[in-house]
Amino acid sequence: MNIGVMRERAPGERRVSITPNGAASLISAGHHVLVESTAGVGSGFSDAMYEDKGAHIASDWPKVCDQSQMLLMVRPPEMLEPIHPRTIMIGMLQGWSRSTTIDQWLGSHAITAFSLDSMPRVSRAQNMDVLSSMSTVAGYRAVILASELLERFFPMLMTAAGTIIPAKVLVLGAGVAGLQAIATAHRLGAVVKAFDTRLAAKEQVESLGASFLNIALSETGTSDGYAAGLNQDQHRQELEFLKRFVNEADVIITTAQIPGREAPILITSDMVSGMKPGSVIVDLAGESGGNCELSKPGRLVQAHGVKISAPLDLVSQMASDASFLYSRNLVNFVAYLDSLALESPDAGDTTDEIYLRTRLTSSSSVLTDQVSNAR
Repeated sequence: MNIGVMRERAPGERRVSITPNGAASLISAGHHVLVESTAGVGSGFSDAMYEDKGAHIASDWPKVCDQSQMLLMVRPPEMLEPIHPRTIMIGMLQGWSRSTTIDQWLGSHAITAFSLDSMPRVSRAQNMDVLSSMSTVAGYRAVILASELLERFFPMLMTAAGTIIPAKVLVLGAGVAGLQAIATAHRLGAVVKAFDTRLAAKEQVESLGASFLNIALSETGTSDGYAAGLNQDQHRQELEFLKRFVNEADVIITTAQIPGREAPILITSDMVSGMKPGSVIVDLAGESGGNCELSKPGRLVQAHGVKISAPLDLVSQMASDASFLYSRNLVNFVAYLDSLALESPDAGDTTDEIYLRTRLTSSSSVLTDQVSNAR
């Protein structure tokens, strides 16, 4: 199959869907790989590096579309018209489920789209799980960003002039991003506490060196292991419980998101006003509204002497390793489609859970209403 690799065009997006080594893996599997020129530059991969691995370089996106049966990408393309009917598209495309225009376009062009951010949480899908891969990057980078914004040390320091106490870090949400944030903050020497509504997260949190905070609520996890929404009374209890720990923290990393809904507010304006001046909040839920009431998606703001950052390009700030992980996920997914031995990946004659959960288009090429499993 001829596989095309798109150059990402979203503002601040530096990742590439396939690295040179990823291209080599696809070629070894019998595919032909065509890469849009400069697609990998933002991640540190030149066109020559792709050519050295056996891939071909196309000068622009229309030429990639013209020669490809399958297109690989990180985000949905801005230019849709060059894509031919019957093309297979693979990437993190879930935002399309909210667009009637693109729904109609996919249907009229008989495009088959697979959205890897709908990957089910089953053991055999772990090596294709893009959300876990990208959340790992985000959790790590969030702590590094917080350490840059906090105007004091993370670890305890004993000097002739006196002892500097370690920073207190609070992580809200113990999913993949939260666990990586906990591990990173602990390595930097901070005293770490973590909160999650799921009691099942306790063992993982404590294994990483953090103290686990939990309030007794009814079961709040989904069948996929994600956090579920709370009712109003439960949410009020949650905020009251968190208030003391928020006020004590030097750094707060928030990661709580709920599939298909706006992110829950975990830090109110009143809670921010009670924090120590110079404290830092890094809100990883900015794309879905933010966990802090005062967050401004994509901006760094100050309120009550507290720095609040809700970055939208955090993963792209580590584009090389993020692209490495994402590329491996995509290569594994293409191999998975090959293993199904379908007449074509758009044939739809399989009941496999991974296939059905990631495919956005039905046999009639109509976009289905799927919910993004944000992590």
